[in-house]
Amino acid sequence: MTAVSPAPRLTRGTHLGYAAGSIGTAAFGTVPGLLLLYYLTDVLGVAAAVAGLVVFAPKAWDVLLNPWIGSRSDRTESRWGPRRPWMLAGGLALPPLFVLVFAGPGAPPALAATWVAVTFLLAATAYGCFQVPYVAQPAEITDDPGERATLMSWRVAALALGILLAGAGAPAVVDAVGEDRGGYLAMAVFVAALLALGMLGAVHGTRRASTLTRVRSEGRLLATLKLAWASRPFRVLLVGFVVQALGIGVMLAGVPYYSRQVLDDAAAGTLLFAALVGPAILVMPLWLRVSRRLGKRTGLLASSALFAVAAGLLAVVPAGGTGAAVALVVLVGVGYAGMQMFPLAMLPDVIAADESASEERRAGVFTGVWTAAETLGLAVGPGLLGLLLSVAGYVSSTGDEVVAQSDGAVLAVRLGFSVVPALFVLLSLPVLARYRLDDREAAA
Repeated sequence: MTAVSPAPRLTRGTHLGYAAGSIGTAAFGTVPGLLLLYYLTDVLGVAAAVAGLVVFAPKAWDVLLNPWIGSRSDRTESRWGPRRPWMLAGGLALPPLFVLVFAGPGAPPALAATWVAVTFLLAATAYGCFQVPYVAQPAEITDDPGERATLMSWRVAALALGILLAGAGAPAVVDAVGEDRGGYLAMAVFVAALLALGMLGAVHGTRRASTLTRVRSEGRLLATLKLAWASRPFRVLLVGFVVQALGIGVMLAGVPYYSRQVLDDAAAGTLLFAALVGPAILVMPLWLRVSRRLGKRTGLLASSALFAVAAGLLAVVPAGGTGAAVALVVLVGVGYAGMQMFPLAMLPDVIAADESASEERRAGVFTGVWTAAETLGLAVGPGLLGLLLSVAGYVSSTGDEVVAQSDGAVLAVRLGFSVVPALFVLLSLPVLARYRLDDREAAA
């Protein structure tokens, strides 16, 4: 493999610049899941089944789109490197497209749904143009596995900050302006500003980072995908990460149900959400120290075990026990932070090892498969919770209608927020324990 000499240690400005991109990815990953379905059903009057399809379709599209974007960015040659041109295109296109999602006609419902479906699909495409090369970048701007762990610790902290800003700020804008089309349009402008700040900040912030690799993939997409899947470290890490994403998807979807049906406190949902995401900002130095002393795989297994134990204990929180639930969710959040940081730091190691062995640049394909699988896992998680609630006889309601749920339905809510996520994470541990890639291979 032809490579330039190792670059000097990344500057703090590059760390912060790269991390800024996660504010944008957090905003786009959080807000549609929080508000778009409700906007379609309760503001535009779109039937729930159609609205669900509109929200889910871009996630299915990602499964096809992201590997293609990754493959194309692998073959890109420019003075900006292979990734930043794609990141710039996505960062410029996504903010206005996101505003357009909420700027369409209000009636009739069929036309309104079509407008949202088309613009949201375009927005998801622009997001893929940024996200896939963004995730691929760490494998190419440093050849030091420890440096990648530091880079990811900054990124996950920024991701948590972005989730908090978008997750709390977007509903607050709607509440302040009004729960009508005007309020949602104002919210879209606010989120677009976060998207532009984060994504364009990452393009600018990584401008001084050298691209160490000079090889490029010449293979066809399908053949390259097969070769990526043939990488045992990648396959093991991806399967374990997706299994964990399923559990996290179930837990996140369960927040409003658990707060209402178990804690009998609708406002507790905000506390639980903040307790889950907030610790990532504070505990990154702890997990980074674990990474340096014990290794990334050990850190991932430890953080996953903490998540599983704390999540499982939520099953025994008494009715109305908001304080105990929040305390346990803080521990879940500490584990969740590690479950995000370590795989994201290990993925560039896998890519670097593959490039050393193959003498081809396939980072984009690896990250395209990775982001597509993660998106699908997080999308399927809420569906699994819905299936569990349906089997348990959970009764839906509209508006301010209050429905007394059966004991079985409340138990399903309790288990769906606690035991089910814990079991998914526990199932991932034997898989992740098989990951084998030491720092010498990662830096080769």
